[in-house]
Amino acid sequence: MLSKKNPPQTPSGAFTRYRAAKASMSRPKRNVRDSSSSGSSRRIEIEPRRRPACPPDVSSPKPSTSPVVLIHVGKENRLFAAHENILSASPFFAQHCQSQTPSPPSRAHPHIQSPGKRINLPNEQPEVLSCVLEYLYKGDYYPRLRHNARRKAWELEDDKDDDGTSAGATLFHTEVGEVILRDTAIYCAAEKFNLPALQRLALRKQGLHTGITVNTILASARYAYAHTPDTESKLRAHYLALIIRCRGTFKRSGTMQMEMERGGKLFFDLFVAMCNHMVSFFLASVDYL
Repeated sequence: MLSKKNPPQTPSGAFTRYRAAKASMSRPKRNVRDSSSSGSSRRIEIEPRRRPACPPDVSSPKPSTSPVVLIHVGKENRLFAAHENILSASPFFAQHCQSQTPSPPSRAHPHIQSPGKRINLPNEQPEVLSCVLEYLYKGDYYPRLRHNARRKAWELEDDKDDDGTSAGATLFHTEVGEVILRDTAIYCAAEKFNLPALQRLALRKQGLHTGITVNTILASARYAYAHTPDTESKLRAHYLALIIRCRGTFKRSGTMQMEMERGGKLFFDLFVAMCNHMVSFFLASVDYL
């Protein structure tokens, strides 16, 4: 269990966007589980933040009577329907809707409604888009975020699934062929659809899940790096800080060793973040002496 105090800010000139102590300090207590080949499960608790979190910046649009847009999602061509003015809250969907002009009704058969607007998203995950649409209509998605007045903290409405993980925490993503954190996939979708408030909500919810395995965390981190631009720092910094804070668990994981051998930008950023963490710890020790 890690119980070190928060390290001070890194000196100027360091890669401050990947500071070890930035994202993790805003995360409530949660567990990371290592389900390695040895069969043992190791958990490590992350120190909760001392001050209460702020509510998410979300709104709940009213039901709409605007034209309905059909959305075809995924390789299986799953069909979704949503009102155009609800979708237009996303600049991505608004642009697709504005670029289409529905055909006028046929004069021979005026009683037959002409096809409406359609959007094709063959590379999206249906479960993820379902959460995006739920957010656009209700201002949140399952499991909903609620405030615990007694603890003065935010929590998810449901507790845990049968396997001990938080309810709705993970999904099998067909694109990568692995189980990843659902909130990570939603964050990346919100990045694509230009919904910054949904990104903040997904990031906050991700920090509330418990019982997530090392394999899932590393697969989710790889997905986050593959589906966010290099200028993105919040989600990436969240994973870097989590790995550093739980380094005792990760360094014993065979999955972590295989991932490091594969390399990639994730581990270069992790190296920079670890260096910054060591510099901060060193400066704190000097100040103490």
